Amino acid sequence: MATGIRLRVDPIACEGRRLCAEILPELITLDDWGFPIVSDDDVPVDLLDEAREAVRVCPKLALWLEGPRQT
Repeated sequence: MATGIRLRVDPIACEGRRLCAEILPELITLDDWGFPIVSDDDVPVDLLDEAREAVRVCPKLALWLEGPRQT
């Protein structure tokens, strides 16, 4: 089920500590330098708790949830 909620990252604020990708590898991959690449898909309902945890543990507050989208 789609939530309309998406994960976003601020590439300027991010220091590439990789905590988010450890918590949510289903939606966050790392580039060659260890910085997150987040999926542009909606966060699935079954991964919403993990997405919130990834946002919570980001030491630079570079990750956030956005949405739901308005149509």
